[in-house]
Amino acid sequence: MMFYKAQRMLKHLWLDASDARRALGPDLLEQLSQRVAASEHRHSGQIRICVEAALPMSYLIRLDSSGSLDQLVRERAVALFGKLRVWDTELNNGVLIYLQLAERAIEIVADRGLARHVAPLQWHALTQRMGATFRDGQFDHGLMQAVDEVTELLVAHFPSSGNARQKNELPDEPFIG
Repeated sequence: MMFYKAQRMLKHLWLDASDARRALGPDLLEQLSQRVAASEHRHSGQIRICVEAALPMSYLIRLDSSGSLDQLVRERAVALFGKLRVWDTELNNGVLIYLQLAERAIEIVADRGLARHVAPLQWHALTQRMGATFRDGQFDHGLMQAVDEVTELLVAHFPSSGNARQKNELPDEPFIG
C-alpha cells in the first residue's frame, strides 16, 4: 500500500496547470468556451468546466484514511464547485464539469435546482459514457459530449424564456488548475 501511495503522489506531483493547458490546447479551450456560451442561450442554467492536471497534496495525503481515490476526486470537484461559485447562480441551476487529468476521471456536480430533477444514476451514467473517451486521452470529444449532455438536461428542466437574454453569471472559459 505504501508503494501505491508513493507512486500515486509522484504522478500528481509531476503534473501542473501547464500540463492541463498542453493536454487541451488553445483551440480546444476556445471551442469549449464557445460551446458553453451557445449552450447557455438555450436554457437559464450556467455551465462551468474545470480541468485540473493533478490533485493537491492535501487530498493525496488522505488516500489511506479516506478510502478510495474516486472519493477524493469527487471531494475535489465539490470543493471547486464552491470555490468557482457555481453554487451561487440565481436559479441554483449551475453545473460543474470537472476533469481530473492524472486519474482521467470526470465528475459532474449540479446545484440543487437541477439536482432535484436529475437522479444521481443519470449523472453517473453520463460520466460513465464519457469515461472511456477520457481514458483514451480524447479530452476534446469527452468534454464536448459532457457539455452537450448537460445542455440537454438544462434545456429539459430550465429552458430559456425566449425573452431577453439572461445574465451570464459565470465565465464561459474553462478554468485550468
